[in-house]
Amino acid sequence: MPKRPPKKGRHHTREPKEFDEQVIQIDRVTKVVKGGRRLRFRAIVGIGNRKGKVGIGIGKSHEVTGAIQKAISKAKKNLIKVPLDGSTIPHDIKIDLKSSNILLLPAAPGTGIIAGGSIRKIVELAGVKDILSKSFGTTNKVNNTKATFEALKRLRTTPRMEKKAKAAAEKKTVEQKKTEKKTARKEKITEKKEKTQKTAENKPS
Repeated sequence: MPKRPPKKGRHHTREPKEFDEQVIQIDRVTKVVKGGRRLRFRAIVGIGNRKGKVGIGIGKSHEVTGAIQKAISKAKKNLIKVPLDGSTIPHDIKIDLKSSNILLLPAAPGTGIIAGGSIRKIVELAGVKDILSKSFGTTNKVNNTKATFEALKRLRTTPRMEKKAKAAAEKKTVEQKKTEKKTARKEKITEKKEKTQKTAENKPS
């Protein structure tokens, strides 16, 4: 009997998402208008694939879920590629943005993420596993999130990283050539075997 297709129900496995999502902060914000005060929710969301791609977004809505969805859609339009040196960042960087003053430093493997709050969430989503950080000045999560994102945006690849990538590419091409040669040899051997079998079959008994 033909197999039935799996039913889409409670036990149906979902496809893995391309980006992980982290809600950094949800605030109630009020706007004073002519008729009184308008209450809305503001959500700061970070998204990333933990492999070098990260984005942030801020959304406002009358409902929490609506604010989060708006923030996610904005974050997807605001994605950047972060250059990673193994499990850390390529170089140290200090940035001043409004009232935020943030310092990010590369760390040795096994150090972990020495950061807190919004800095930790953004760095984790970017795929950094070892980093040292220090936040001076304000503790405002909106400004600290924007400052961390701007710091990651300004990171550049170092000459050592370029040499490492070049060596890895050369090694890959050498391995590809070796595999191509092996496959060519196998094909020749199989062709010879087929020819010998055909000649043996065609010989009169």
